[in-house]
Amino acid sequence: MPRITILIDKEEEKILKRRAKKNLMTLREQIEDIIRRSCVSAKRRKSLPKDKTDDKLIRIFSRARRGRRRK
Repeated sequence: MPRITILIDKEEEKILKRRAKKNLMTLREQIEDIIRRSCVSAKRRKSLPKDKTDDKLIRIFSRARRGRRRK
């Protein structure tokens, strides 16, 4: 398994440790879980249909409407 080193400050470490304790995990397990969930989420986002507009500026500054329609 490849090793990756990240630098976090004391405040971020404190927050992650508190979150890990709440989830009954170690700090390392919590970080691995966050990264794993992020990868799964990104994988799902790939399958969404792409914009059908030809203009790049419209694509950049427009937001796709997703979710349930309002009544």
